[in-house]
Amino acid sequence: MDENLQKVFNQLIHIEQVSTTLYLAMSAYLDRKNFTGMANWLRLQSDEERGHLLTLIKYVTDKNGVVELSSVPAQPTDFGTPLETFQQVLEHEQYVTNAYRQAYSYVNQVDPQGGVIIQDFLREQIDEEAQAQTIIDRLTLAGNDASATLLIDQELGQRQAAG
Repeated sequence: MDENLQKVFNQLIHIEQVSTTLYLAMSAYLDRKNFTGMANWLRLQSDEERGHLLTLIKYVTDKNGVVELSSVPAQPTDFGTPLETFQQVLEHEQYVTNAYRQAYSYVNQVDPQGGVIIQDFLREQIDEEAQAQTIIDRLTLAGNDASATLLIDQELGQRQAAG
């Protein structure tokens, strides 16, 4: 694996490290606030991001590249209201989408196999952003109605691990 390609993949690995840690921090926060369903949803999201991280690591090592795991910044312990928390989820997912788009432009030219992996993640990002937006829309609709917010929390608690 050439040095530039390796650098791009290591940047994506770092983004996934941050993502899994961020969603775990958000999960712990909402769990502490007794929004256990939302906490469950975010914990499973963290697991999903960890799966992406492992896929990227495996690809780099299979191509005889060097994986550079860098330190992850400490995450906040307060994310505001559930609505504010999920607005941060959407912002983060948009950041991730942009990073993968930029990586795809380069990787697909020099390593079509790597491009396929990134393209798969880009395809998945459509759903990631849509899910976050749906949750935001529903929490916005719920407004200050605690019963409605708790119903959304209950619904999000029904999410199960994929596969």
